[in-house]
Amino acid sequence: MATKKSAFFTYKGLPLVRKGKEIYYGNMTDEDVVMIQILSTEKINGLDVANKVRIFRMATDETLPPNERIKKTAEKNSLYDALDIASAWLSDYIKK
Repeated sequence: MATKKSAFFTYKGLPLVRKGKEIYYGNMTDEDVVMIQILSTEKINGLDVANKVRIFRMATDETLPPNERIKKTAEKNSLYDALDIASAWLSDYIKK
């Protein structure tokens, strides 16, 4: 049985798309997505690991002014913590 290959990496069933130091989490066809900005990194065993990130839950409606699109914000000290918060924000949104 062949499995369908996704065009994007996923986390808890939702797509993750990275562009530079920004990561978008969620379906762009939904009303809300989460943008994660990597503010700083540190080297661990030769790899850059995010140690400070800012999270934005934002509307995908491009007709809204940028400052009105942002619904929630937070800062975390790891990408894993940021993805955990983002997943909770979007699962709360999806349940409504």
